[in-house]
Amino acid sequence: MRTTKKTSTPKAPARSWLARLMLKAFVLFAGLGLCGVLLLSLALALAWPNLPDLNAMTDYRPRVPLRIYTADHVLIGEFGEERRNVLRFNEIPDIMKSAILAAEDDRFYQHGGIDWTGVLRAAIANVVHMSKTQGASTITMQVARNFYLSSEKTYTRKFYELLLTFKIEATLSKDQILDLYMNQIFLGHRAYGFAAASRTYFGKPLAEITPAEAAMLAGIPKAPSRFNPIANFDRAKSRQAYVLGRMRTLGYLTDAEYQQAMDQPIEIKSAPGTPSGRYAVHGEYPAELARQLLYGVYQDDIYSRGFNIYTTINSKDQEAAYQALRNGILDYTRRAYYPGPEETIDLPAGIEDQAEAFNDILDTVLEKYPDNGDLLTGIVLSASPTEVKVARSPHRIITITDKSALRVIARGLAANAKPPVKISRGAVVYVHEKTDGAWELINKPTIQAALVSLRAQDGGVLAMVGGFDYEEGKFNRVTQAWRQPGSSFKPFIYASSLERGLTPATQISDEPFSLTAEQTGSKAWNPKNYGRAYEPMLTMRQGLYKSKNMVSIRIMQAVGPQYVQDYITRFGFDRSRQPAVLPLALGAGSVTPLQLAGGYAVFANGGYRVPPYLIDSVTDSSGKVLMRARPTVAGDTLARVIDPRTAYVMNDLLRGVATSGTGARAHRELKRNDIGGKTGTTNDSQDAWFAGFNPEIVTIAWMGFDQPKSMGQGETGGGAALPIWSDYMKVALAGKPEIPPGPMPSGLSRIGGDFYFSEFPPGTAIARVGLPAPGDFDPGAAAPGAAQDGIGALLDQLHGTNDPEAAVPQPVRVPF
Repeated sequence: MRTTKKTSTPKAPARSWLARLMLKAFVLFAGLGLCGVLLLSLALALAWPNLPDLNAMTDYRPRVPLRIYTADHVLIGEFGEERRNVLRFNEIPDIMKSAILAAEDDRFYQHGGIDWTGVLRAAIANVVHMSKTQGASTITMQVARNFYLSSEKTYTRKFYELLLTFKIEATLSKDQILDLYMNQIFLGHRAYGFAAASRTYFGKPLAEITPAEAAMLAGIPKAPSRFNPIANFDRAKSRQAYVLGRMRTLGYLTDAEYQQAMDQPIEIKSAPGTPSGRYAVHGEYPAELARQLLYGVYQDDIYSRGFNIYTTINSKDQEAAYQALRNGILDYTRRAYYPGPEETIDLPAGIEDQAEAFNDILDTVLEKYPDNGDLLTGIVLSASPTEVKVARSPHRIITITDKSALRVIARGLAANAKPPVKISRGAVVYVHEKTDGAWELINKPTIQAALVSLRAQDGGVLAMVGGFDYEEGKFNRVTQAWRQPGSSFKPFIYASSLERGLTPATQISDEPFSLTAEQTGSKAWNPKNYGRAYEPMLTMRQGLYKSKNMVSIRIMQAVGPQYVQDYITRFGFDRSRQPAVLPLALGAGSVTPLQLAGGYAVFANGGYRVPPYLIDSVTDSSGKVLMRARPTVAGDTLARVIDPRTAYVMNDLLRGVATSGTGARAHRELKRNDIGGKTGTTNDSQDAWFAGFNPEIVTIAWMGFDQPKSMGQGETGGGAALPIWSDYMKVALAGKPEIPPGPMPSGLSRIGGDFYFSEFPPGTAIARVGLPAPGDFDPGAAAPGAAQDGIGALLDQLHGTNDPEAAVPQPVRVPF
């Protein structure tokens, strides 16, 4: 059976249908293209006039930070978010330029600001990933962004960036654009520009850079927070290899130069004066104070205009002060009761053999307890009374076997030690390398100290350290802590009496002194001598040498509290903080260490008040002097505040204190005869002072807790503060000749081994105080009101104690 095929019906030609479709598509895309051109033209017309002008580039003035220097031009502080060292184009080495071009934009000198090949590549990548993951920024585009635009990844910002790029290319030469880029780009760790980055990461000027180092720096702009060698050395090294490869491909390096650069070890060493490299001198406290003082004049402008402050600080003295203060605090910490480790963590057995896991634990511990100068954080691996092993890293284990160091922490190593104190595996501790090379385990100090040193002749601050660690808190105890000066204030009481008829030979009762509640109007007052030791009678000189409280009280009672209050304001003390009451004789007022230094300068320089000052001059970024200090200088008759005879006698008395009195350690250690000074210890050893000087330098050292409490039985100014003072003065006075006492002022004579004013010769001067004798001045018979005024109120301030040296006002912030 045959099957007949069916013939299909003819259809419209396919070619005709396709042609119509293409025509419609062409019309559609042509219309869209025309709309796009119209929209682009409209956008250009609207955006172009709103583009910023290029004054910031053509008249480039980078944000240069405020820099603080010592008098001998050592950098001690830098303030401002941007750290930069601006170089001219021809000062930047060619190898650095080549590395930048290889890493960022090898066609920089060929394109007109936009590398269209790069744009197309980035566009494809963004479409593939369905997000804006790549850019095609040229050097010119990065300059536009850094000067005017944000770095957010939006199409609007990108459009403005493209327009601004064209404008920059039309206005500046290629060399100018590259120059701006190399000085402006952010490179991590607050370094802006490649010159600053070279100092931050390699500790050297850019002129000394090697190809290997240039390639590492050139790799940073891609991701400054991830590719800088401090944050992530491995990533930085990988990026460096890429840049070196590009430099070889582009002909900037030969094969041999490339290989040499690849083989060169990279040493990360931040230069002093950079945020990572710290500063050559520990001058944080004076630098911050100088910043505050200039801020009061220029406000926020100080952080970008390139101001330079030159202080009166001596770099050698400042570093000596820092070391002396830290050593003094560590010495006290060794003497004090050991409180136990910072904390004890669970440390699995054998974890120290697993480097990566142990490093993670150490990182967590160091974040919570960072190193503090030469106090290094570690974790105890094992502990016994004869040996303690502390890990700083999986590969650095410190073994402590020094017997003297182990005695300090013996209570923590005892078998029956309680958990808060016990040193065992997992204990987080601080270790410190002593001067003899032996290691010790020592808790982080909680006590504080301050030291300030002035030039006696004009008040210029030579050194200032306001605490153990500036990073722990910027509270400057030199200028901001109001503390009771204790016996270090007695010389001012003695000085007032010399001008009222007393002499160093005046005999004064040292018997116990008391006032009843009826006499004070509040509480009974029964002051004590240190050690509760009394003598029937002492001369004024002996009373000062031995720092006898009863002698000081009777001197002030004889002179009159109101007269003393008026008199001590001549030295710069705040009247409101020095009440006109008898406890003031024992230093129950309040002073700052800086105030006390200014007061002692009057004794050192012959009777002139020279207000302390810190800033010698201020210049702008071009070196033009904007300010210069005009300090008061000793010898200016307008600055004289006490009789030159008084200054001469007090100088003699205070030299005696430092030779054979409570401050005799100063003479023993410095072996100088031109030193004067006075110890000070407040009630219950809450404050320890030593105030000392020679004719050129006045230095005050203080130690105590910020929240006042006892430093411990037996802690005194001579034992706690004087060692800090002497360690510093050994350096400050090294190589300086002794200065003998000058000639006696007119109107002063020496009779029978002691001094007399011409108006108070023997027979006229007050011979006895507190020792009743017919015809002698008897202060005990003086009107009691003068002795009583205000004592009740002051005793109330002393929180119920009966010792005027017990109260220590809380530290408060005051201007310098």
